[in-house]
Amino acid sequence: MTNQTQPELKRIGEVGQIILVIIFMFFVQIGNSQSTRLLREPDINDQVIVFTYGSDIWTINRTTSVIRRITSTPSVESDPHISPDGKTIAFSSNRFGASAVYIVPIEGGEPTRLTWHPSEALVRDWTPDGKHILYASSRDAAPAGFNRLWEVPVTGGPSKMISGQWGHRASYNSDGTKLIVDRVDRWDVEWRNYKGGQNTPLYILNKETQEELLLPFENSMDLKPIWLNGIIYFLSDRDWTMNIWSYNPADSKLEQLTKYEDTDIKYLQGHGNILIFERDGYLNTLDITSKTSNRIDVEVIGDFPWAEERWEKLNDRISSSSLSPNGKRVVMEARGEIFTVPIENGDSRNLTNSSNAADRNPIWSPKGDKIAWFSDAGGKGYSIMMGNQDGFTPPTSISIGESKMAWEPTWSPDGQYIAFVDDDVRIRIVNIDTKTIETADIGGTNMQRGGMGITWSPDSKWLAYSKTGSNNFGQIMLYNVNSKQIKAITDPFADATSPSWDMDQKHLYFLASTNLALGSGWANTSAIMSDAKYAAYVVNLSSQDISPFEPKSDEEEIKTENPSTDDSKKKSKSKEEQKEEKKSSIVIDFDNISRRTMA
Repeated sequence: MTNQTQPELKRIGEVGQIILVIIFMFFVQIGNSQSTRLLREPDINDQVIVFTYGSDIWTINRTTSVIRRITSTPSVESDPHISPDGKTIAFSSNRFGASAVYIVPIEGGEPTRLTWHPSEALVRDWTPDGKHILYASSRDAAPAGFNRLWEVPVTGGPSKMISGQWGHRASYNSDGTKLIVDRVDRWDVEWRNYKGGQNTPLYILNKETQEELLLPFENSMDLKPIWLNGIIYFLSDRDWTMNIWSYNPADSKLEQLTKYEDTDIKYLQGHGNILIFERDGYLNTLDITSKTSNRIDVEVIGDFPWAEERWEKLNDRISSSSLSPNGKRVVMEARGEIFTVPIENGDSRNLTNSSNAADRNPIWSPKGDKIAWFSDAGGKGYSIMMGNQDGFTPPTSISIGESKMAWEPTWSPDGQYIAFVDDDVRIRIVNIDTKTIETADIGGTNMQRGGMGITWSPDSKWLAYSKTGSNNFGQIMLYNVNSKQIKAITDPFADATSPSWDMDQKHLYFLASTNLALGSGWANTSAIMSDAKYAAYVVNLSSQDISPFEPKSDEEEIKTENPSTDDSKKKSKSKEEQKEEKKSSIVIDFDNISRRTMA
C-alpha cells in the first residue's frame, strides 16, 4: 500500500487531541480510544515499533504516530526483528511453503528471501554488527526433528550452525560472543504453571568454546530471553503468572520486574532502556529504570479480506453432531455455529448466527422439540443454551456454575437432566427444571476430558462412564441419581471403555482389554511393542435374569393341536407385562456382578 498523509494534530482548549485518519491506514490513540487487540510479537528501537497483526507486519513511528502495513499477503508472517541500524526488518514467512527468513526495508518494499532449506526457519535475532540473522530450524536434525540455532548472512549465502545443542530461542550479548538460549519448543506453552519435562533452564552459551552456564531454575517455565545492556530479561511463571524477570550475569542477581496476577505476558523484546511486551492482546512498554509500564492503544483500520463476509464450505469443519429422535435431521457444530441439516428433504438451518460467540457440542432432546448446546455468548464464560429445534424463538440460558468448558453432553431419556464433563474432569449434572447443578464424580486424569463415555440408562436413574484408575486403566462406573452412590462394575486390572445400555433395561455393554499392561502409560517405552486387543462384553444387571448365552440344545418340538383360550390370555398378558417392564426402573444387583460379565 502507498504511504498516506500524516495525521494533523491540533490542540484546541480542553477538547484534547484529534487525530485524522486516512482510510486503509491505522493509527495510535493514547487515552480514550477504541483499541484493537491481538497485536503480537513486538520489537522496538528509538524511532519505530514493529509488530504483527492478522499475520502481517506493521510498524508505528514513535514520534509521528504514522503507521505502515509492511506486508499484505494471505500467508503467515511472524517474528519481526529490527536491525541494529534501524533500517531493516527481518521476519519469517510461509508465503512459499515452510517458513523462511526474509528481510524488508523498514519503510516497506519488496522482501528478500535469505533461506531456502525445506525445513522451517524462524527469525530470533540480529548479530550486533547487523551482518547476520539468527534463526532456529530443525534442518539436518535426525532421527527426529528438533530446533537448533543458525546464522545466515544478510547479503545471502549458506547458513552456519551455531551449536549442535537444542535451541529454540536465543539472543546475543552486546559483542556477539555469547547467547542466552531457550532450548525447547514447548507443545503447550499456554499450560499455566506447568512442571513437566518440557521445562528446561535457560543457559548462556559461549559461541566459540560452546561452554554453557545455566541460569537459576525452579522447574518453572522460563521463556523468550533477551540480552540487553548486559542484563538478561525473560518471562517466567515462577510466581504462578508469567511475568518479566531479569538476571545479571555479573553478580547472579535475579529480580522480578512485573507482578501481574491475572493474565500472562506473552512476548518480550527491548531496546535501550525500554522493554516492550504483549499482554491481553495489547502492546505495553516498561521503563527499566522507573519500573513503570504504559499500554499503547492501537486502532487497526485496513483491508482485511480474511475478515469479510463470505460463503464457506463446512463439510470438513464439522466437529460434533447429534441425530434427531426420528432420524430425519442432524444437529451439528461447525465454525462455532449450530446447524440442523435434513437427512433427505428440506434446507439447512443456522440456529445461532453468532459470529461473536463460540457455540459448541449440540444435542437433541429426547422428545425432539428442543436442542441444547454450550455457548460463551456475552463473554462471561460458557453456559447451556436451549431453544426450539426450528430456531424460530430465542434460546434460554442455563448456568453451568464454576465449570469453564464442557465435553460429552448427554440428555437423560426423561428430558430432566443434561450431564457433561467439564474442564476439571468433573461429571456435572444439570437439572433442567430447577436449573441446579451437581457433581457426580471426578475423572481419574485430565486426559479424560471428552473421553469418559458418559451415557444415561433408559430409565434416567443411572449414569455409566469409564474412569481412569491409578494404573491408567479405565473402569466402568455407575452413578445413581437418587442415592448419589457410585459403584464400579468391572475389574480394575482390565481397561474398560465405551459403556452402552441395552434398551431392554437388563444388559450393559462395554469394550475391554485384559492385555493392555504397560501400554496404559502413553510415555512408557517398555510397551513400545504392545498390541492390546479389545473385545465386547455384556453384563447381566439383575441376578434373576438368565444368561443371553445359555447352552443350546436341539430338541423335538411338541405341537399343541388345540391351544386353549387361557394360553392366548397369557400371551396377551405377557405383552402388557412387557410394557410395564419398560416403564419400571432398572434393577442392578452388584453382588457377584463380575460373575455375570461375559465376553
